[in-house]
Amino acid sequence: MATRGVACPKLLQNLPYFLLRRFSSAPSPIAAAVSPLNLVERADSEANFSINPTVTPTQSSRDSIVDFQDVKGLFSTVSTPRLLKSLITLEMAAVDPMVDMGLWVMNSRLMETPILKQVISEAIKHTFYDHFCAGKNLEEAGRTITRLWDPAGLQGMLDYGLENAADYESCDQNMMEFIRTVEYSSSLPPSSVSFVVVKISAICPPSLLRRVSDLLRWEYRDSAFHLPWKLNCFPIFSDSSPFYHTPKKPEPLSPEEERNLLLTHERLFKICEKGMEANVPLLIDAEDTALQPAIDYLTYSSAALYHRDDEPLLFGTIQAYLKDAKDRLVKAKKAADKAGVPVGFKLVRGAYMSSERGIAASLGAESPIQNNIQETHASYNSCAEFLLEEVASGSGAVVLATHNVESGKFAAVKATELGIGKDNRKLQFAQLYAMAETLSFGLKNAGFRVSKYLPFGPVEQIMPYLLRRAEENRGLLSTSNMDRLLMSHRKELNRRLKSFFTEEQGY
Repeated sequence: MATRGVACPKLLQNLPYFLLRRFSSAPSPIAAAVSPLNLVERADSEANFSINPTVTPTQSSRDSIVDFQDVKGLFSTVSTPRLLKSLITLEMAAVDPMVDMGLWVMNSRLMETPILKQVISEAIKHTFYDHFCAGKNLEEAGRTITRLWDPAGLQGMLDYGLENAADYESCDQNMMEFIRTVEYSSSLPPSSVSFVVVKISAICPPSLLRRVSDLLRWEYRDSAFHLPWKLNCFPIFSDSSPFYHTPKKPEPLSPEEERNLLLTHERLFKICEKGMEANVPLLIDAEDTALQPAIDYLTYSSAALYHRDDEPLLFGTIQAYLKDAKDRLVKAKKAADKAGVPVGFKLVRGAYMSSERGIAASLGAESPIQNNIQETHASYNSCAEFLLEEVASGSGAVVLATHNVESGKFAAVKATELGIGKDNRKLQFAQLYAMAETLSFGLKNAGFRVSKYLPFGPVEQIMPYLLRRAEENRGLLSTSNMDRLLMSHRKELNRRLKSFFTEEQGY
């Protein structure tokens, strides 16, 4: 429990006026900007919460299960300095010109000057890096997990901030980093680590993933097309999937490419074996549609081999902003059920909206992304509803990764209606570290399992991750949904400030 004496009046007096003004419960004046991205997305009041109107929860039923009004209870485990720093950092990240300037600086020749690079790196480390990242190494990330677990009861998803592999030597090095992360997680307090995140493009160069994706697409379109290297896996396409990336029949993999694909399988198998040994499940991150078929293939073929009884080891990712998301999800899940294999899915909205639309337009193809925000909300909630019904029937598992308040409420109510126990290991909610704290604490206080996505690694290594997040989530905090979440921060700071002065004056 944070104590009243932590709030320093002098510090509050020195804050810029616009930040002090935001401590009030008044809505933020920043204009709404972009559509939903990755774990983060916008909430619209007219969003469709369910495809089936007969099971649409009422507003009162949603509010009765997850309470976001009791800000004192929501932030009872958060100290005032951290709450204040969080608000300031998130408000800064909401300013588009600041994001633009940061992107320009990081990609400019200024970073070629050692002294300037060090100054810039230090500035980033003590602001956005410290806020959005769990630490520079496993030990620091472990301390962050311990702080989340005790006393807040939030679990952690360890994500070593690796980028795309440049060559096959780096693939092997990255594999060892994932294995070390799994090994280290078993040394932390029991149940404090919910998942270790694995990025397939860190253990297989994107060039090979693109080649494999092209071949898989062509095989789907031409049943006579044979892939001798292909292992058994679940369906990765539907008729509504985008195929414009492969306009003509691709050349077969060369012997060297086949060997490298086999090595990729072996790397993922080794990570899976370590996950089985440590009893730590793995989350496979999604990427854009040019690479995703190969990622799904590698994920599903491994999931069929590695699992514990009725509990999956690998969780693939479904991006609900894609038009074919529900079709692919249902086909893969039903095929896995038929094979008697438990599968897990992480459900997100999506992270590559601009690039997906740009590539499709350049090729004269229809965008694979939903046409508007309402369709994206409807897709996400429809996929969530399907997965929750599967969990309720005793099949599969799901991580609902969302910053959307209404989606969180909808899923909580649906799970309750279906009789899914709030502490059921097969249902998890997730948000990015230091983001959407109101939603995280609200769901956790309601009794659900909640995890925070924890990127970690050296500052220089994590910078590309931060840049990508900044670009993908441009305008994120100026959306209505995030303004609602930040409003709770302001209300609680305002409450603590009033409480401090009231007690100081003896009122």
